[in-house]
Amino acid sequence: MDKKTPALPYQEPHGTSRQGNLLEAAIGREVRHFREKLGITIAELASSAGISAGMLSKIENGATSPSLTTLQALGKALQVPVTALFRGFEETRDASFVKAGQGLTIERRGTRAGHQYQLLGHSPHGPVMVEPYLISLTHQSDVFPTFQHAGLEFLYMLEGNVVYRHGDKTYDMFPGDSLFFDADVPHGPEELRELPIRYLSVISYRREE
Repeated sequence: MDKKTPALPYQEPHGTSRQGNLLEAAIGREVRHFREKLGITIAELASSAGISAGMLSKIENGATSPSLTTLQALGKALQVPVTALFRGFEETRDASFVKAGQGLTIERRGTRAGHQYQLLGHSPHGPVMVEPYLISLTHQSDVFPTFQHAGLEFLYMLEGNVVYRHGDKTYDMFPGDSLFFDADVPHGPEELRELPIRYLSVISYRREE
């Protein structure tokens, strides 16, 4: 009986790399994005760029590496510079990882009233700033600060019970409850009913604000 040939570990095809695959996929996404923005079909763009519809379909799906000449033709047909087709690959994509209990403790309004803020991540690039906080209220206080700032805010209760005010309305919040609101309206905890209280607060706003 013939012995079966042992399976060999997977190897990338000659002349390809994961980095190359990412570049092809990024170019494909941008070509599709600009084509759909113009409201034209694959066949129409292919005809305008002087390539086959099958080739264009492969480019959009990241299944082939287009030549510089093809990219120039596509850029001209899409009315964008060739560099625009590399935008998705060149953009910085950030990620923030914070181990449990290791969020950056920061000073904000309300800290003196017994509010502890732990910043869980940040977005250093892009037009939108996102600030996720873990907020802990560990002792009752007679003074509750009112907050008002640009952007939107999302709260998610983890522990305890707090009555939270937003404008002229109040919300009795328990674990699992959430609140999403315009942060330009005065808001903040009004009554601490069950301590300790912990909730997530995610604030987002345009960077120029």
